[in-house]
Amino acid sequence: MIRKDSPQSVIESYRRRQQMGPFIVWGLAVLLVVVGIIILVVWFTGQNRPAISLFASPTPTATSTFTPTPVTPTSTPTVTPTETLTPTVTETPTPQGPFEYTVQEGDTCWDIAVKFEADLLVLLTLNNFGNTCPIKPGDKILVPVKGQELPTETPLPTDLPRGQKIEYIVKTGETLDIIARRFNSTIEAILKENKLTDANKISAGQKLIIPVNIVTPTPTRAPTRTTTPGGSTATPVPPTATATP
Repeated sequence: MIRKDSPQSVIESYRRRQQMGPFIVWGLAVLLVVVGIIILVVWFTGQNRPAISLFASPTPTATSTFTPTPVTPTSTPTVTPTETLTPTVTETPTPQGPFEYTVQEGDTCWDIAVKFEADLLVLLTLNNFGNTCPIKPGDKILVPVKGQELPTETPLPTDLPRGQKIEYIVKTGETLDIIARRFNSTIEAILKENKLTDANKISAGQKLIIPVNIVTPTPTRAPTRTTTPGGSTATPVPPTATATP
């Protein structure tokens, strides 16, 4: 059988619950506070504790600071002017006088004169050829330079001092004997002055140094008259020159 409580028991039981209620609520509250404190302590003392300060400080605003970037000096290429090379003109020396030429196969005096732009008459005169051109391959002849002309003889003063030296160009057909007598000189003196050894080895166009008036010409004697049967003949006497010491 179900036991039924008396009304008095029920009322007392209710009163006891009423009296115990606040204690239970406060106990739960204290328990929650303790649990919360424990949680906070563990949170703040753990490895992953948050960085929270009690007093909030103003968060600094990031200010954009201009930091100059160092500029590495770049060498400016200097334009060096290119030197303009002026071509050097190499002048071919022009011979000052006749030059020697070896006759080739098929050469004629005319061909040689045209080849070297020389005067044909001067070429013939330099080589004592007269009006002919007796050359053959291998011969060595003198060729005048371009523009060379036959020398024009300048009259010499008659009062040149004894031993005065002059330049003279040998003409066609002249010999040292002719030149020596013309200038009152001697063959020996001309050879010595020009350092020559053979009086026969001179040619037309050759330049010689002549010491003049080193001999005194003997006045020309009057021709002697020889009487022969049938008439008389005058024999001229050639002039002679004697060296003046």
